[in-house]
Amino acid sequence: MKETIWDKYAQVLVDYSTNVQKGDLVIIRSGSIEAKELVKAVYKRVLEKGGNPIAKTAIPELAEVFLKNASDEQLDYIDPMSKMEYEKADVFISLGAPQNTKNMARADLTKLAKRGKATKPLSETLLNRSAKGEARWVIADVPTNALAQEAKMSLDEYSEFLFKACYLDIDNPVEKLRELDKKQSAWAEYLNKVKNLHITGEKTDITFNVEGRKWISCSGLNNYPDGEVFTSPVENGINGEIYFDYPQNYRGNSASGVYLKIENGLIVQATAQQGEEFLNAMLDMDEGSRRIGEIAIGTNDEIQEITGNILFDEKIGGAIHMAAGASYPETGGKNVSGLHWDLIKNMKNGGKIFADDKLIYENGKFLI
Repeated sequence: MKETIWDKYAQVLVDYSTNVQKGDLVIIRSGSIEAKELVKAVYKRVLEKGGNPIAKTAIPELAEVFLKNASDEQLDYIDPMSKMEYEKADVFISLGAPQNTKNMARADLTKLAKRGKATKPLSETLLNRSAKGEARWVIADVPTNALAQEAKMSLDEYSEFLFKACYLDIDNPVEKLRELDKKQSAWAEYLNKVKNLHITGEKTDITFNVEGRKWISCSGLNNYPDGEVFTSPVENGINGEIYFDYPQNYRGNSASGVYLKIENGLIVQATAQQGEEFLNAMLDMDEGSRRIGEIAIGTNDEIQEITGNILFDEKIGGAIHMAAGASYPETGGKNVSGLHWDLIKNMKNGGKIFADDKLIYENGKFLI
């Protein structure tokens, strides 16, 4: 039988991204029935590798029903079966396939923040287990009309864009991912010796203390597509101002023209040309949501424009992103939050990055 694009996609996710082994318990989550072909291919590949797959497909409208009708007690409730999955499963493969990217756009912001705070322990469990090597996970997407519409493309155009961003248009995408990792690992190795990072640009002059923190090359192990180097900065070692010119999307809502002022790691001022109420509601989610969990540099040159999908947008070659909220334990990060909102900044318009006062990046390109 001829190999399909979904078989090829599944092989990357199962063989490379999560390295499924015989006996592994593998949770396959999909955002809707539109992910059916990829779910089937992943399910089959997990069986071929000797793993034990459990497939779970969501009904997207249920999240909206839940937020509209749940009491405070229900918003705080975490079912024991989900808790057990996060504690016991070896592999998590999450496949996004939204039918409507705006179904949560009018959600009650207070309830949304409360639910985010309640589910925080689940994400903490997975991140901590992942840092210890006890669990592997990957997030990927399937082309849908909703994603294509958000990106202002036809479905065929978006499908072509997605497959190219994942290198699925070439014979050996894993080889390409390993080449990317080799290049990025050299940058990460350099940055691991750096104490302070200084970023300048439009309405931006900000410093990050990264001493003792680990920089990581991302090449398809947790996100697919991929392409970034990142770390979690020292929690109280961030000072300055930063402006994000790209639209910022989170949970079906968006903010644009976002400006943040940060003092000793705390966001003390947050404004936006649009979506300011939503921005501040998310930043007020919990004690850690006004802290910075990540600073990263995007490297995927197949992605050059905002699509409204954070999985792709944060990887834009020539952009950086900074996350408000939870940090990554594997980098040495200690900030805990139910929020992890990646905010993206274009650097191709004069942006510069200095490492211990040495210019290492300018106009979207590494100089080292």
